[in-house]
Amino acid sequence: MNVYTLLAGLALALHLVWIVWVLLGWLLTRHRPLLRWLHIGSLVYAIFIEVFLWPCPLTLVENWAQARGGKAAYEESFLVHYLRQTIYPRVSQTLLTWVAVAVCLAILTLHGLRWRAERKMRKI
Repeated sequence: MNVYTLLAGLALALHLVWIVWVLLGWLLTRHRPLLRWLHIGSLVYAIFIEVFLWPCPLTLVENWAQARGGKAAYEESFLVHYLRQTIYPRVSQTLLTWVAVAVCLAILTLHGLRWRAERKMRKI
């Protein structure tokens, strides 16, 4: 194992942590305004990356390190690459993009509902 393979593995691990944060971060944000705004920002960023097909910096680092380490870099997005290999072998990138955006929007809705409930509690 060389340094580039290790760096690619680290980028993959950080990517997984990022995805867990985007999906489950709302559970950690109750009564923590700073974390709440960081999570909302993360959700908006994730939506923009998906909708506008921006390359994720972690994917760029992982691909660069894999190429330097002698492995072939992948062309598609992180989600498509790893989900296609492990879970959904015939899912289009468009479908995954819209599902990812829908999940992020649902989580943003949870933040809105929580904010509204907290506002109501302050009025009582």
